[in-house]
Amino acid sequence: MPYAPAEGARLYYEETGKGHPIVFVHEYGSDHREWETQVRFFSREYRCITFAARGYAPSEVPSDPRLYGQDFACADIAAVMRHLGIPSAHVVGLSMGAFAALLFGIRHPEMATALVVAGVGTGSDLAELDAFRAAQAARAEQIRQEGWGALAVEQGLSPTRIQLRKKDPRGWEEFVQHLREHSAEGSGLTMRHYQGARDPVYAWEERLRAMRVPTLLAVGDEDAPCIEPNIFLKRTLPNAGLWMHPRTGHAINLEEPAAFNRAVQDFFSTVERGRWSLDA
Repeated sequence: MPYAPAEGARLYYEETGKGHPIVFVHEYGSDHREWETQVRFFSREYRCITFAARGYAPSEVPSDPRLYGQDFACADIAAVMRHLGIPSAHVVGLSMGAFAALLFGIRHPEMATALVVAGVGTGSDLAELDAFRAAQAARAEQIRQEGWGALAVEQGLSPTRIQLRKKDPRGWEEFVQHLREHSAEGSGLTMRHYQGARDPVYAWEERLRAMRVPTLLAVGDEDAPCIEPNIFLKRTLPNAGLWMHPRTGHAINLEEPAAFNRAVQDFFSTVERGRWSLDA
């Protein structure tokens, strides 16, 4: 199995196709396999790289809580790229992966030719921040104690996930099955020290206003926790566009793969022709 070395963990990765690189960064509830529909589409013209985040097998699952968090998630993208000799790439992230991609754009703008930031912003409501973090800590302990099992179905039936079951029952079953396979320890540590401890996106306002990387924000109109943060990001990022898909929840690339792929393809094409910036 191919692994990229990162601080405190080795990261499993897969690559398909040739051309300008795209690095896909997965969400909390899925893993590198969630990008299969995108890899099959984009690998016709691009070099596609997916990797499993730390805490997600077949990547290593550190037992030290200090080896989890937003700083590691951002640095891991760079670690995979450096291992593969990639100086710059388009970076596509969903949810937890979108948060890492956005932070990557802030910290490593020279390595990001374009960002697709999909379903970002859960846990950013400042008025509910303390309650959100407490709930994440409690949920993390529950996952570590019980494992995913029945909790995977519960996750799949949540208000921003049920849309996938309604549209694509087989895709939903696959999502649940993959979730059941995740490490309880890795998921618990990730939830407590990354999901439940990361910055709200509003805390980055000053740095976001200075970030010039071409960015496509993507969100479903039924992904309630992410809508206001995406409107904020659209107003704040100087080089961003916002694409919202109707009747869609959190896992936008799984629910609407054809529409998602078209939107991302159009975005990449515009960026690559030097026509994304309105003041260009």
